[in-house]
Amino acid sequence: MASSTSTMAPAPVTIKKYSAGLRLWHWANWAVISGLLSTILFLKVIINIKGLFPKMQETLAKNGVEATQQQLRGIGGLVSHRIWDWHIYLGVTLAGLLLWRIVVEFVQPASQKFSARLQQAKQSTHDAPNQPFHMRHSVLVKYSYLLFYVLLLVMVVTGLALTYADDVEALHKLEHTIKEVHNVNMYLILAFFAVHLLGVVWAELTKDRGIVSEMIHGGGPNPTDKQA
Repeated sequence: MASSTSTMAPAPVTIKKYSAGLRLWHWANWAVISGLLSTILFLKVIINIKGLFPKMQETLAKNGVEATQQQLRGIGGLVSHRIWDWHIYLGVTLAGLLLWRIVVEFVQPASQKFSARLQQAKQSTHDAPNQPFHMRHSVLVKYSYLLFYVLLLVMVVTGLALTYADDVEALHKLEHTIKEVHNVNMYLILAFFAVHLLGVVWAELTKDRGIVSEMIHGGGPNPTDKQA
C-alpha cells in the first residue's frame, strides 16, 4: 500500500482590530498629555507662586527670617523653571510619539489604518440608512479623532517653536502669538479629553461594551478585515 504525504495548510493569521503599535501609542500618548496638563495645573493652580508670597513671608517671619518679595520671587522662579523643564521634556516626548503614530499608520496592515476605518464607517452609513444614528455617530467619532490629530500636531509644533524661540529670531518675534495659539489649543485638547472620556463611558454602558479592553488586548477582527 503506497504511503501518501498530506500537507496541512497553515492556519490563517487573525489581524486584530487594533495593532500593538497603535495601542502602545494610545496609552503612552494619554500618559504624556496627562503629564503635560498636570504641569500646567500644578504651576497655575496648585502652587500659585505670587499667591503664596504672603504666606511664605508669614511662615519665615515666625522662624525669625525676613524675606523680601524679590527674594521670594527668585525662589519661586527656581520652582517654576524646574516644572517648565519637565513640561519641555514631556513636550519633546509628545513630538516623538506623534512621529511614531505617523510611522504606525504606514506600516500596520491596511485594515488597521485610520483611513480604512474612516472609509468603512462612511460606507456603513451609506449601506444602512435604516440605522442612521448609530452609523453616523461612528463616522462623527472617526472625524473627532482626525480633529484630535490636528490639535496634537498644532500642540507639538507650537510647543517646539516656543522651546527654541529664544534661539531663532524669527520665532522670537512671533513668540507671543505662538504662545496664545498654544494655550488655546491646550484648552481644546482638554475639551476633547473630557468629551472622549464621557463618550467611552457612555459606550461602555450602552451598545459598545469592551472599547477599553479592546484598546488593551487588540480586540477581534472586523468583519471586513482580510486575513493574511
